[in-house]
Amino acid sequence: MKKICLFLFAVTIVAGFSLRAHAEMYDRGTDSEGNRLIYDSDFDITWYDYSHAVDTWQNQMDWASALTVNFEGIDYSDWRLPLTVDGPFVEGYDGTTTGGYNITSSELGHLFYEELGNKGYYDVSANYDPGYGLTNTGPLINLQSGPYWSGTEYAVEPVQAWRFRSGVGYQEPLQKNGNHYAIAVRTGDVAVAPEPVSMILFGTGGALMAVRMMVSGRRRG
Repeated sequence: MKKICLFLFAVTIVAGFSLRAHAEMYDRGTDSEGNRLIYDSDFDITWYDYSHAVDTWQNQMDWASALTVNFEGIDYSDWRLPLTVDGPFVEGYDGTTTGGYNITSSELGHLFYEELGNKGYYDVSANYDPGYGLTNTGPLINLQSGPYWSGTEYAVEPVQAWRFRSGVGYQEPLQKNGNHYAIAVRTGDVAVAPEPVSMILFGTGGALMAVRMMVSGRRRG
């Protein structure tokens, strides 16, 4: 019975570690320009820690698509602006609408709320939240408090595109001629890392080894 309890305890620790690791962001290092590459395992995307100076939507789109980043001797040129789930604009507070606060379905919203743990001007119950804003940038040291363009055009009115206001945590479409920051992102990781299943098996194996050592120690004692 004691062996079973120890085994379950070890597996619980490993499972808890795996869940916590899933929500982390990983600093992969800096490119040839000294800017960091940050991997988000939730969305399987890599952020380029550099905020391009404010400009129109099309100019920011052109900047991201022309960007080439040299990391550990490899050139990565598949950069883009962050994506947003498109649809008719509906404002809300609980994160289930296309616009408003606490939206985590977009890449910028997920970064702001889920990965960095920031708060919107209003909470999910539409109450003012005094701790709102970009209070935490995490490993993204060049992230600015202000509006950022997404790479998603607003289909209802193609003269507009989606933006995310990191100063208040608000998502909405706006005329493309507005001047906003831009941050580049690409799909996938730039580092060769163990597959999640392999990592879990490795952790489980370590836990089992620890259990055996504890059991053996008790027998010797």
